[in-house]
Amino acid sequence: METVLLLNASYEPLRVINWKRALTLLFSGKVEVLEEYDREVRSVSLSIRMPSVIRLHALIRVKTRGVKFSRQNIYARDKYECQYCRRRLPPSELTYDHVIPRSLGGPTDWENIVTCCIPCNRRKGGKLLEQAGLHLRLPPKKPAWSPYVSLTVGLHNPPESWRNYLAY
Repeated sequence: METVLLLNASYEPLRVINWKRALTLLFSGKVEVLEEYDREVRSVSLSIRMPSVIRLHALIRVKTRGVKFSRQNIYARDKYECQYCRRRLPPSELTYDHVIPRSLGGPTDWENIVTCCIPCNRRKGGKLLEQAGLHLRLPPKKPAWSPYVSLTVGLHNPPESWRNYLAY
């Protein structure tokens, strides 16, 4: 069946929900219908057009999640550049390195992980920077940028009725 775009009271897209959940929210008085599909849902005593876009009456505060700690985000933070030799490489030729090795108690977090190439990672091994004769380009830190807010729809082309509510 059809999917429904759920908007916050501020018209900000929150998520995509199934049509059954949308009708439950509608009948409980929590949402208003902004757009409809041509299809109808029928019961014994009721016929209603299927909602396409609905908006909550009450504003939901959305927590900012920050940047997820992942290999790809570490590479993006460091601009796909080895932090030791400063070579820019494709992701297939990169790895990440603990500035303070795990064997010496170094944590796996934004402030201790950097992008590096495989030869520099081998050269450093389980040593500290001074012992390996390496220097960091920049000290690692948690990124200040936020990831793009994305709405996973599972469609390359969202329904036409959603286009006024989604940023492209």
